[in-house]
Amino acid sequence: MKKMILTLIVALLALNLPAQTMAFTAIEVKAKPFTQKDISESFDKVFEGVEMNNGGVVLERFIAGRRDGMTHRIVFLYTLGEELMDEDAISPDKNAVFWGKMRNYVEEWGNSYSGRMKSWKEGDTEKMPLVHIWNISPENPAAFKKGHDKIVDEFADDFKDRIVGFGTYDIGMPEGASHWIAVTGEDGEDHLMLYDKLENEKKFVEFAQERGSFEMIKDFSVRILKRK
Repeated sequence: MKKMILTLIVALLALNLPAQTMAFTAIEVKAKPFTQKDISESFDKVFEGVEMNNGGVVLERFIAGRRDGMTHRIVFLYTLGEELMDEDAISPDKNAVFWGKMRNYVEEWGNSYSGRMKSWKEGDTEKMPLVHIWNISPENPAAFKKGHDKIVDEFADDFKDRIVGFGTYDIGMPEGASHWIAVTGEDGEDHLMLYDKLENEKKFVEFAQERGSFEMIKDFSVRILKRK
C-alpha cells in the first residue's frame, strides 16, 4: 500500500505538457515542528537516481492560505496511462526506510486530491519557486481555457520563466472547486507587480472577460522546496 501511495502522490514539474494528458495527485501533511530539513533530506535520498517516466515529484511548503494546520504538500505529476516510475525504481528496503522516517516527521496526513492539466507552460522553478494557486469553479470551462490560453500567449514576455497552468480537480475536489489556476513567481512582491501590470493592460482585461464568469473558492500559495 505504501509503495502504491508513493507511486501516486507527490505540486507542479520539470516537464513540458506533451500530447498525452498529464495529471497530478497531491497530499497535504502537517509536519512536526523543525522537521522540514529532515523531510527534504529523506525526499532527496528516496528519489536519488530514480528516473521518472514523463512526470515529476514535488515537495512544497504552504506559505499562505493553508487549511487545517497543514504545512506541506507532496505532489506527483504523471501521464495518464503510464507509471510515474518503473516498479523496481525504488527498492523495498529504501521505500521502508523512507516511510519509517516519514512516520517520525509527519504529525498528521491531510486531504488528498487529483486532477488533470488542461493547459501548461513550463518555467524555471529555481528562479520562480513561489506558486500562487486559485481554486475556482468556472461556468464554462472550455471558454475559460480559451481565454486563459490567449492571456498566456499574448503576455509571453511577462510570463517568461514562470509556470502558468490551468486544470481540473476530478477527485477530492477541495472545498468544491472544479478547476485551478497556478502561476509561479520569485516572491510575493513579484506576484503583486505582475498582477498590477496585467490589470492595466487592455488585452488582459479583454481576454479575462472572455473566460466568462466563475466562482472563486480559495487561493493559496506554496514554495517549491524540492522537485524531482
